[in-house]
Amino acid sequence: MITLLNLITFSRIFLGGVIFLILALSDKYLLALILFYIASLTDWFDGYLARKYNAVSQFGEILDPIADKILIVFIFFALAINLSSYLIGFCAAIIISREIWVGALRDLNARNNNSNSTKVTFLAKIKTTVQLFTISIYLIALTISNMLMIIIADILLFTSLFITLYTGYIYTYNTFKKE
Repeated sequence: MITLLNLITFSRIFLGGVIFLILALSDKYLLALILFYIASLTDWFDGYLARKYNAVSQFGEILDPIADKILIVFIFFALAINLSSYLIGFCAAIIISREIWVGALRDLNARNNNSNSTKVTFLAKIKTTVQLFTISIYLIALTISNMLMIIIADILLFTSLFITLYTGYIYTYNTFKKE
């Protein structure tokens, strides 16, 4: 079962690359949207199965959030290319920088027996949800050719960026606070 769950998680990474190519090289927005929803469902599905069958592995716990981040970054960068948007590209660069920073904090905390400082919070799960919702709005807007929705997605992108930076700040504060 654990192998199946890890394959489901790896499919999210693979789909991120496929969606990137679709958005960067074509205008098949509906296909990209459908694949994105499939990729998003794999995130829910592997978590559900892992809990239901108590098939949690250390590798899976590490791979799952990384797969989410890879999917999100692939699509944000593809959207930046497709829409010729420096805004999306810049926000995506900040988002991935925060993810690298938090990864470094987690490594530091693991070495110092302080893993609780960077344990995934509810707000961090909200962050991922808002990022995925933002991507969904961009893809729907492209699919139905509605540029007003692009503006709404840009506003959601700023919301997502704010939550992303705030959770990064919380993890940083928790790591370096003096008790």
